[in-house]
Amino acid sequence: MSINMKEAMNTEQKNITQNDRLKCTKGEASPSLQPSQPSFATPSAGDTPATPPKFTFIDLFAGAGGLSLGLEQAGFTPIFVNEIVPQFNETYRKNRNLSDDQYFIGDIKELNEKIDEYLPRFQNADLLCGGPPCQGFSMANRQRIIDDPRNQLYKEYLKLLSVVRPKFFIMENVRGMSNKWDEIKENFETYLNKNKNEKYQFSSHLLYAEEFGVPQHRERFIVIGNRLGISPEKVFEEIFKNKRKSFVLKEALEGLPKLGVKKTKGSNTIEDSNTGYSECSFKYIENDFFHFINGNRKLSKLYNHKNRYNNSRDIEIYTRLPQGANSLHESIADIMPYKSRNDIFKDKYFKLEENKICKTITSHMKFDCNMYIHPWYSRGLTPREAARIQTFPDDYIFYGSQNSWYAQIGNAVPVKLAYAIGKGIAKFL
Repeated sequence: MSINMKEAMNTEQKNITQNDRLKCTKGEASPSLQPSQPSFATPSAGDTPATPPKFTFIDLFAGAGGLSLGLEQAGFTPIFVNEIVPQFNETYRKNRNLSDDQYFIGDIKELNEKIDEYLPRFQNADLLCGGPPCQGFSMANRQRIIDDPRNQLYKEYLKLLSVVRPKFFIMENVRGMSNKWDEIKENFETYLNKNKNEKYQFSSHLLYAEEFGVPQHRERFIVIGNRLGISPEKVFEEIFKNKRKSFVLKEALEGLPKLGVKKTKGSNTIEDSNTGYSECSFKYIENDFFHFINGNRKLSKLYNHKNRYNNSRDIEIYTRLPQGANSLHESIADIMPYKSRNDIFKDKYFKLEENKICKTITSHMKFDCNMYIHPWYSRGLTPREAARIQTFPDDYIFYGSQNSWYAQIGNAVPVKLAYAIGKGIAKFL
């Protein structure tokens, strides 16, 4: 380690005084953690208090439950949930009070094959939502979406939707799906409106999470339809009424405990005040962002706030980079490990900027956080910090391994974006 690095590390460690360190008592290992109460009733600050859910929905490809949670905050309650990854479903399940028969853990194709067994519980669903993973949305891809083998889950989503036929549906996906909108409309018409008396009307928009208060740049392609004769564009107009000024990264990170660097490899089971805990007692600073994601509830536990291992070279890169700088910055030219391929790896490292919104949180964080360097410290974001940026409440617990926490958070729909969508739809129910 260089002399400059040692000096920087010593300075940082001095700045993390005993008073600033994570004042926690070590909790149990994450699989046994239990939330103090379900988070789905959390209202937004300034909104009317949450009321008993009036509407019901089915969530396909539910993941850890970001889309569901936003809908729950808007007055919906899940009656059936499908997710193929057991660890993701564990997070969804343990943050809610649903019965085992309300879950189908497995491939949606298998669910469609057994659909007759499940139809009775779907009859009263007001809404069906889901974001089928699709890899075939490149502009260069000339194969039809419905026939592309990479998009089989999209087809299965349409199959189930055509049988269940709820009052409303939501399909969310990546921006690239908008490139195929003409074809998507044709697919929906084929599945939903062939020889049916109650035809679906549907429309699409690109929604930007930052326009709904989320401290993150994230684009989602949203299709909304209904069979109630309501113009989908009027639904989107209601959704757009929920726009608000975005918080910036600094506001999302303020109030969480400082953590030092983690220099010991293979030490995921070690938890301490320097590198963090899976669970600990904690007194929150209740700023505007705290109330935005948590409402007016009083919380006394902090979850999933753990640093990850980094080698000495990465720690030095993290330390040298100024906010907003990437792999091409002159401060790390002498130690950048990919200098011969800078055109490819310019975003290999990126230090986030405190006074701007965050770049898109993705599941790549399960591999490393080099693209998500903390603006103040020589480390990447913790899962809890990433969850805050995705506007999960602070008492929403992620289960499984630490890498799985990152994957679950990165794959989720931002909760407050989902809330805005749900609130818009609820106006018409």
